[in-house]
Amino acid sequence: MRLAVPAALRDHLTRLPAGVDVAWYSGFDECRTAVADAEVLWIDFFRRVQIETLLREARRLRWIFSRGAGMDRQPLDLFRERGLTLTNGSGLAAGPIAESLVLAMLAAAKRFPDLVRAQDRREWLPRPPGLGELQGSRALVLGYGAIGHEVAARLRGFGVDVVGVRRHPVEDPAVIGPDEWRARLHEFDWVLVTVASTASTRHLVGTAELAAMKPGAWLLNVTRGWIIDQRALLAALRDGPLGGAYLDVTDPEPLPPDHPLLQAPNLIVLPHLGSATHATRAAMARLAVDNLLAALDGRPMPNPAT
Repeated sequence: MRLAVPAALRDHLTRLPAGVDVAWYSGFDECRTAVADAEVLWIDFFRRVQIETLLREARRLRWIFSRGAGMDRQPLDLFRERGLTLTNGSGLAAGPIAESLVLAMLAAAKRFPDLVRAQDRREWLPRPPGLGELQGSRALVLGYGAIGHEVAARLRGFGVDVVGVRRHPVEDPAVIGPDEWRARLHEFDWVLVTVASTASTRHLVGTAELAAMKPGAWLLNVTRGWIIDQRALLAALRDGPLGGAYLDVTDPEPLPPDHPLLQAPNLIVLPHLGSATHATRAAMARLAVDNLLAALDGRPMPNPAT
């Protein structure tokens, strides 16, 4: 069996079974060559047009492993048409992403970017730019799945009261349903967006939701940029009651250098790297091998996406 795998994983794939041949690639062009006669492909990129090109050219493919959890950028119709198995890395990045959210909240409360900029100017600030703290604040988590649970566990250690939103709420006072959260937005100091990207969640947070938020509250998004109406967000940052926003994802990605959102006050933008850790990369490799071993043994794969 021949695998096409990103070269960055060379040190992590250490327990492949005998008879498995690996073609390593760096970048899309090398991937096209590596996958030409491969049966298994590890996708390390998410542009739909690139994946569609590979599916047209790699006729021997039987299984694709995507390191990401979201399937909204995948050409699922083509996978079904070709009869391909698709597995993903669902849940693997929940912990690191949760840590990035806590980092962003601490940075917002203490106005840490202002401190760094002052250091860049070699300026000793006479007073702290931010006097906030997490202790005693309240957070609403839109999408109480793996990421939501992980960030809630960490925030409660900081004394944050966390309420999660689930499509199908359970008997838990800290979990509410999809029809309740909008009426309660004014209660929360932090609104964290961790919902899955679907047609129904596009612009889930828009003008009305931003206007309903507590004055000074922060909005944080780590799933897909289009879940937030960015025009409405820009207006809320400039003229509304919003305290600030943290975006690990944008629409499009990357934002053009002249995009007006990049000039908005109290905005922290990261280049979609909240899940990037050495441990996450190693865990993804282990999962890919677990899937491969299961397939070779005729057992169900651990992380089927379709």
